[in-house]
Amino acid sequence: MDLEITPLAGGFGARVETDLARTGGPAAAGALTAALHRHRVLVLPGQHLNHADLHAAAALFGVVDTATDRRYTVPGFPGLTVVSNIHQDGAPIGIYDGDEEEEWHADNSFKPQLAAATLLYSVITPGQGGETRFADTTRAYADLPARLRARVDGLSAVHSVQHLAAQQAGSADGRSSTKAGTLARLPEVTHPLAPVHPVTGARALLLGSMVIPRIEQLPDPEGQALLADLLTHATGPDYLYTHRWNQGDLVVWDNLAVLHTASPCDSSRHPRLLVRAAVRQPTRRPGPSDGGIPAELPASRSNRQ
Repeated sequence: MDLEITPLAGGFGARVETDLARTGGPAAAGALTAALHRHRVLVLPGQHLNHADLHAAAALFGVVDTATDRRYTVPGFPGLTVVSNIHQDGAPIGIYDGDEEEEWHADNSFKPQLAAATLLYSVITPGQGGETRFADTTRAYADLPARLRARVDGLSAVHSVQHLAAQQAGSADGRSSTKAGTLARLPEVTHPLAPVHPVTGARALLLGSMVIPRIEQLPDPEGQALLADLLTHATGPDYLYTHRWNQGDLVVWDNLAVLHTASPCDSSRHPRLLVRAAVRQPTRRPGPSDGGIPAELPASRSNRQ
């Protein structure tokens, strides 16, 4: 399947012109997955997706992860999660950690298996703020001095959902969706600081501004200094893409190759609502016999979100 793909300025990311409500099958799955692994971030503008469409689109990239925070799961679609700063009766309707929080992370790094890819679909777009920023940690790793790369290759970092919740609660306004979430009791896990991508074979820096309490092999001050230096390097301007949302945008990213963060957004003036799906880490490229890849997407375009 041929896709109309235009690389974004900055060295990674691409714009893809296709209607995902009418695109499906093994050929589409293979083409989209290959494009994702090549460009690391895909921007698909002008989509008109209902929940079934979005779930089917996620399944093109692999098996949809249903182990999500049940408080904000879309009813009837256990793989879809609401992300929003909108409140009803004083409570957020989706994952919300305050207006000012910026948290660089890879999705599900506090689990034994990271998400392979994440999809985020914009339903209500803020007039100001609320952008999503991406850091190309694949290229950032490759640009490290050789001696530092060799050092990083031998290190592992601890990722902790409890540490994340404490860091969030201690940030500007004390909010933490994680702290009260249904995943809050997961045990700590350890991941390589620069894991090898299972498909592309490239290493990327696996960092997080709030989720990593320590590097296993280093004393705490030395480990914290290294983490801070690597994060400053990886999120520098040479490795950034900032996505300014329009309604109907769908952004897909290779969660094993980039980091991301939301940008500040004034919830009192600029409502923001997105729906997210994550795909579990594949062991091989998707093919026609893979479960979770539908022969075609639903033809109906009614009952939009």
